[in-house]
Amino acid sequence: MMSFFRRFKDLKVEGPQAHYYDETTRIHRMEEMQEEAREVSRDLKDGDEVLEVASGPGYLSIELAKQGKYNITGMDLSKDFVEIATRNAKRAGVEVNFIQGNASELPFKDHSFHFIVCVLSFKNFKDPLKALEEMYRVLKPGGLVLIMDLNRNASRQAMKAFVKSFGLKGFSAFVARIMQTNGAYTRKEFEAFIAQSDFKKGDIKDTRMGLSVYLRK
Repeated sequence: MMSFFRRFKDLKVEGPQAHYYDETTRIHRMEEMQEEAREVSRDLKDGDEVLEVASGPGYLSIELAKQGKYNITGMDLSKDFVEIATRNAKRAGVEVNFIQGNASELPFKDHSFHFIVCVLSFKNFKDPLKALEEMYRVLKPGGLVLIMDLNRNASRQAMKAFVKSFGLKGFSAFVARIMQTNGAYTRKEFEAFIAQSDFKKGDIKDTRMGLSVYLRK
């Protein structure tokens, strides 16, 4: 279903769904956010410009802001998520600039960022190749992109672990597992996207629930 709807537009979360996603992330996934922030920070130094594409309620960017003195921008297609993330950052006492924007038309100048991260959202983009090209454009020479997402070929146990991380059970968990699996890309599909992009090549690593894709400019 997810792969069908993204043919027509980039998928986004708004209204009550955005607030529900914010709540479930805060309750069930903060440890994961902190772990991902530590992974990103290993490739950063103070003063670096960082972009999170599809930042959602903002928790990864917020946790990253606690790791070092980085200049962080979080961008999401959903106006509701931008407002929620801005409030979350203020509540956490950190500075992150959250703005609204589309991954296929990033509202930034060429060579703006040292690091770009996108978590569990690449599968939502209508035009994944265009999104990669835009990331390449706004990335500084020598900069790094990290895309963390699900793998459509992941085991059933891995997908169960994923939906459990959102606190879902029963029929809700079953539906979420089917939708997320259907929308995710495989390693070979990622390799094809990368080969067609200006990145040309990347390093793809298997993770507990999916893939981590590293792309260097």
